[in-house]
Amino acid sequence: MDSRGQTPVWLRGEPPRARRKPPLTIERIVDAAVDLLDRDGVDGLTMRRLALRLDVTATALYWHVRTKDDVLDLAADRIFADVPIPRASDDWAADVRALVRGWRAVMLDHPWAPGLVGRPMLGPNVLARTEFLQAALVRGGCRGRRLAVVTRLLANFVIGAALTEATWRRTADPETRAAARAHVAASADAYPTLTASGHLDDTRWSDDLLFEEGLNGILPHLPTASPSGGTAGAG
Repeated sequence: MDSRGQTPVWLRGEPPRARRKPPLTIERIVDAAVDLLDRDGVDGLTMRRLALRLDVTATALYWHVRTKDDVLDLAADRIFADVPIPRASDDWAADVRALVRGWRAVMLDHPWAPGLVGRPMLGPNVLARTEFLQAALVRGGCRGRRLAVVTRLLANFVIGAALTEATWRRTADPETRAAARAHVAASADAYPTLTASGHLDDTRWSDDLLFEEGLNGILPHLPTASPSGGTAGAG
């Protein structure tokens, strides 16, 4: 030390530097939003909570996104990136099955997602998968209005299945499920068909089985392309 009791400058280490925050980007915002949505749902996502999670001010968020709706649109498109796009094959129906299975699985992983799919979905991930779906249906013989109807039929089936399953899993524990089945069975005179069919009895048939059987009920009734390139079986 020198006469003033201070360590000479040459012997001092580098002063600790303040930790730099990573730059705020759309990607970081969307990643954080998906995490919040997975944990707390749509109602739990606010711009203030999102800003806190990113350790920024709400004002900083508004440089990148204008509203919560913007965030929801971006988050919905982000998770669709996890839906695998199959390699197109000679079996158009198998291609459709592969796509919608992945679609359902992703929505079950993100239970808030089915409730958003009715919004205008213009993100690149959603559009790429919708393009694949319709291209497969066209190979199967769907055209014009029939193509629009079948696209909506499949979308509504997948979204509805995922929404029902995700809500049931989130809100009904095993005891509640058993109580629901017992409630129906206790009124067998009033609901004989429901009782006999095992309504609300998810121990009888799994959600996966019912989903697959639902696809079996939809796809065989679609038109198929004839060898000449026309459409066979189209009404």
